Amino acid sequence: MRTTRVTVAALVAAAALALSACGGEPAKTDAVQQISGGQNGTKAATVLDRPFSKPDLVLTDTAGKPWNLREQTKGKPTLIYFGYTNCPDVCPLTMSNIAIAKKALPKADQDNLRVVFVTTDPERDTPESLGAWLNAQDPAFTGLTGDFATIQAAAHTLGIGIEAAKKEADGSVVSMHGAQVIAFSPKTDEGYVLYGEAATVDDYTKDLPKLIKGENP
Repeated sequence: MRTTRVTVAALVAAAALALSACGGEPAKTDAVQQISGGQNGTKAATVLDRPFSKPDLVLTDTAGKPWNLREQTKGKPTLIYFGYTNCPDVCPLTMSNIAIAKKALPKADQDNLRVVFVTTDPERDTPESLGAWLNAQDPAFTGLTGDFATIQAAAHTLGIGIEAAKKEADGSVVSMHGAQVIAFSPKTDEGYVLYGEAATVDDYTKDLPKLIKGENP
């Protein structure tokens, strides 16, 4: 699979970001640039020339205990995604695609892979509700919740814009967030590959064996 190589500066220098409302219309913000796949949207993986540092982030896991992202994923191939459990489309599809692709890996690689889902709607995504939602995807997935400002700041360091959940006129609550999945290398603990919401099961199935080894997909 061919991939696009871009720099972190190219991601964070843009003035506008189309955020995903998980079924709503895109909205503009002055945060960072969203990546929806490779060059011209034709490739799933976007490889960075200058990888992201892993956020220094401590949140609450689904057991209600503190969970240190750097400590818990050190030296492990890791996928991180920011979303929310009440999302009707993008979030569950993304996590389902990863869960299905993960099952194609050898058991040892499945055990080694860390998949982290950080909620963008912490007021509604309690540890209990987040745990139940992720259990339906893959019981091994890690769910994190906590202070919104802390979550938003961590996402920003990864070039991902998120906004606080808002109630719409029809009473629904929508959380606007960038839809990237970021892969961190087990060799460097740096985020070096991005996937947009168009990434499929086949894309992850093809790429995960290389991501597990810290190689470019």
